[in-house]
Amino acid sequence: MAAYDLVIREAKVATAADIFTCDIGVKGGKIAALGHDLPKGEEEIAAKGRIVTPGGIDGHIHLSQDVGAGAELADDFTSGTLSAACGGTTTIIPFAYQPRGQSLRAAVRDYHTKSDGKSFIDYAFHLIITDPTTTVMGQELPALIADGYTSFKLYMTYDPIKLNDRQIVEILSLARREQAMTMIHAENTDVIAWLTDILEGSGRIAPKFHGVSRPTIQEGEATHRAISFSELLEVPILIVHVSSQEAVTEIRRAQDRGLRIFAETCPQYLFLTADDMDPKDGHGAACVCSPPPRDKATQEVLWNAIGNGTFSIISSDHSPFALKGTRGKFAFGRNAPFSKIPNGVPGVETRMPLIMSEGVLKGRITLQQYVALTATNVAKIYGLSHRKGSVVVGHDADLVIWDTATERKVAQSMLHHATDYTPYEGMTVSAWPDVVTSRGEVVVKGGEPAAHAKQGRGEFLRCERPEGALPRKGVQGIEARIAAMAP
Repeated sequence: MAAYDLVIREAKVATAADIFTCDIGVKGGKIAALGHDLPKGEEEIAAKGRIVTPGGIDGHIHLSQDVGAGAELADDFTSGTLSAACGGTTTIIPFAYQPRGQSLRAAVRDYHTKSDGKSFIDYAFHLIITDPTTTVMGQELPALIADGYTSFKLYMTYDPIKLNDRQIVEILSLARREQAMTMIHAENTDVIAWLTDILEGSGRIAPKFHGVSRPTIQEGEATHRAISFSELLEVPILIVHVSSQEAVTEIRRAQDRGLRIFAETCPQYLFLTADDMDPKDGHGAACVCSPPPRDKATQEVLWNAIGNGTFSIISSDHSPFALKGTRGKFAFGRNAPFSKIPNGVPGVETRMPLIMSEGVLKGRITLQQYVALTATNVAKIYGLSHRKGSVVVGHDADLVIWDTATERKVAQSMLHHATDYTPYEGMTVSAWPDVVTSRGEVVVKGGEPAAHAKQGRGEFLRCERPEGALPRKGVQGIEARIAAMAP
């Protein structure tokens, strides 16, 4: 009998701290040994010095989510997770969305119905809280956190789902008490609404005006406000999909003062610009997302912030709407005003290759930083670091063997998502996942789904209390400080 189920030979292994060459022995879905000249495995893969990283964890992805108003996402848990795996991502954390008027527990049950038996890779759930009723706050949310749903997203914009400042503060107070991680979409809803009315009222309705309606200053203001709430309560938060210099400045200033503010950016802000919402082919709707892409100068600001540690994670914010048909980007017609274009771009399959190629191979970030940004930090922040996010004995054998010897152009025809375009069409990349394992099973081989990779093999993961959710030691929140005051 072979000592291991799988042995990957002579791998150039990268973790968030080190780079070293070794064999990787896998047994029972776990990394069982890291060493040289390991005994034979039932299956052997010759890496021969190729880069091997932990499987990516995409902590911001939308699948099978109710978006309302006649539109629908193109990807469900089958197509979305297959696409993720082919891009080197072995764990995803999509959102269980609570429609207003529905219980949070019912929303979770609904998403389990949508995901059970469909995923190719492992997954957990964030929650989206839109209706923090007394029952939700007093019963459902604390119970769900205890059950392993330890992170949730709040919106400061979008009328059907936005929360007011008091609601946000109340949820942050609960997050501190229950040690959960709060993600915040930080944009100023009233500024956006005012500018949208002015633009559309004067006939400026094309997709390019979506960016005009969401200037960087409103993102900076909302980010500052979210950070202020975090400081008031002494509770960590994560600002999602940061796109502007103003937001980066607010985040860095808070971090420099010792506040536990985490931040995420996405490939659309590193590779797309506002010009992509006004292309010659008229498909500007394809790149409409919120916040919107900015300009080349801002891209460099974001890359610098990635390099200096301001950003903890890079996620895809995969939110795929089709260009063809009547349920995607043009659900309200091809000449609908920009405010009626569903927001979001596909990107779960291209996230890892784009950042490896343009970040690591072009010298913007180190390989260790890449691992931290795409896997290790995500696991720590969201409560999966006990089994995911690093190449270490005892962890799940989620691994990516990279092909960095072949240059290729990104094309819709090579991708596995269910939508009908990629915003990165024609971009040249110098890295692509060649072999991907999920819990020791080869699910991608030669860049394509392995013949024996099965739909439904992915497991649901219950998250622990996140490392990122702990307040600074010895610092009390305002409620404790008030309680200590004399009457």
